[in-house]
Amino acid sequence: MKILVTGAAGFIGGNFVHYMLREHPEDEIVGLDLLTYAGNLETLKEPLANPRFRFVRGDIADRDMAADLFGRERFRVVVNFAAESHVDRSIVDPGVFLRTNIIGTQVLMDAARETEVRRFHQVSTDEVYGDLPLDRPDLFFVEDTPIHASSPYSASKASADLLAQAYGRTYKLPVTISRCSNNYGPYQFPEKLIPLMISRAVENQRLPVYGQGINVRDWLYVEDHCRAIDWIVRRGGTGEIYNIGGHNERRNLDVVRTILRALDKPESLIEFVTDRAGHDQRYAIDSGKIQRELGWTPLTDFDDGIQRTVRWYLDNRGWWERILSGEYKAGLINS
Repeated sequence: MKILVTGAAGFIGGNFVHYMLREHPEDEIVGLDLLTYAGNLETLKEPLANPRFRFVRGDIADRDMAADLFGRERFRVVVNFAAESHVDRSIVDPGVFLRTNIIGTQVLMDAARETEVRRFHQVSTDEVYGDLPLDRPDLFFVEDTPIHASSPYSASKASADLLAQAYGRTYKLPVTISRCSNNYGPYQFPEKLIPLMISRAVENQRLPVYGQGINVRDWLYVEDHCRAIDWIVRRGGTGEIYNIGGHNERRNLDVVRTILRALDKPESLIEFVTDRAGHDQRYAIDSGKIQRELGWTPLTDFDDGIQRTVRWYLDNRGWWERILSGEYKAGLINS
């Protein structure tokens, strides 16, 4: 089948393209990405050499572009990864997040309606639920946990989720939604916690940790996430929401310490900095629904996944060094 993957040059979208081309040789993939600062065509170097993959540069909020692309390609499935996703950036400039994450999703769904797409999958985040207290380890997010967004980023993703549900009910658009915990793995832009700490530790630079580093996240290896979305698209019930968690809760400080041990670097590199405004305390996903209904479970525990991730960044220094130097932007401009 022909599948549109938006945000294809980003972290999770790029990994999904790699995964789908490897696991489904019968499928044809079209990748769409605007190639803003976090998009990197080097992430798609291997897929671009595959005749079953084509790349299109475009803005998901561009209605004319979307109508033309959908009308020409007649996609069977759309998986929407495209999003502005960095919380700190959303605090500084919320408007960009609203345009991409809400209006962009609406534009895609309108194009999907017009061309009778058989499945529109919206990739969301556990951050739409807000946070959980640190002293209640028995509490977890489930699919009917009320939405309680804490940042402009999570509010924009929650809005897109509600819009997708409304399109499902009003227009009968065959939507599914997944809400994942924190992803990590290859090709993650080095502003996020794990690649930031790896890249700085390699260079013996200070590692900035918010507050006391006690905030807790559930970590999901990106390939496990890709497999879950694949299964939802093929087996999931129309209109359903699925939580996807890694069952790997860690304090941010412990994540940083694990990275330092993997790199044989001293903890003296850690530097505690002023906490983020409105910093969520704890995220924890109950992914029982997708396990019961689709048989999915995460295969990668954190200790193994972080070793694989550190090794990837050591083996692919050129990829992230070109990002840090700004050299990669030449590819974005010239593409």
